[in-house]
Amino acid sequence: MRQGTDRAVREEHLEAPLLDAIPRQRRTDESAAPAAREARDARRTRGIRAARRWLRLLPTPLGTPFTFGYLLVLVATSLFMENADPATVAAVLRESSTDVAHLGDTPLLVLAASALWVVGGLGSPYVLGFALVLTALERRIGGRCTAGVFLLGHVVATLATEIPVGLSVVAGHLPESSLHRLDYGISFGLMASVGALAGLLTPWLRVLVLGGVGTMLLRDLLELSSPLTDWGHSLALVLGVACWPLLRRAGAGRGPVTGGAGIRGVGPSRRAPRGTRPPAREPGRR
Repeated sequence: MRQGTDRAVREEHLEAPLLDAIPRQRRTDESAAPAAREARDARRTRGIRAARRWLRLLPTPLGTPFTFGYLLVLVATSLFMENADPATVAAVLRESSTDVAHLGDTPLLVLAASALWVVGGLGSPYVLGFALVLTALERRIGGRCTAGVFLLGHVVATLATEIPVGLSVVAGHLPESSLHRLDYGISFGLMASVGALAGLLTPWLRVLVLGGVGTMLLRDLLELSSPLTDWGHSLALVLGVACWPLLRRAGAGRGPVTGGAGIRGVGPSRRAPRGTRPPAREPGRR
């Protein structure tokens, strides 16, 4: 019997009715690969968006120049407080104090100088609060309005707490040493910024912020550890709340927050005209 060659065997048509009746199966790796890539890309996209959202809580040179620059100054002065000679630090703080004596001699100088220091240095919670609150506020209403709110709280609350001290000394109710009460820090401006930012938050978050801060201030007032400073904090918070109508208009005029999705919880002004709302998706020391 003649044997066929290997080529003839390969070219011979094989009939297999049973095998032809079974449908051909798709290769698993070919169908699963695109789905796996899409899922991986989706996870990566969500991760990037979440990272950007969290990073927007921090100040940046381009996004929040006022907050970023001011924070650098506070870091520098805090490092000076921690590393310089204690006698030198004490002398500088005394000259920066917004006490009655300094306000009577060089009011503009001490009002500016007293806002360059943080009580407690870099370890103070005021530093973190300053970075988060002013960053959120500046992203919503701009640097100039944010500086105005901070300055309003710092100046008005300082004068409102120091002028009564001077009048009490004149009336004989307080000793003359009260004219040199050490008073410096950023807390008055920060409290005004907290009050202003609350007006730009969603209703439930606004209640949460004002309720928490108000409870803290009330506790401090009841403890009577530093009554003048504590009353100044409360006044500064009220001043920030009083700015709501103006800041809502300023926020509506700016439109959506620049550079991507807005900060979670910071909503558009309810009084914004049509066409201006952002899109829905996206010791005496203070």
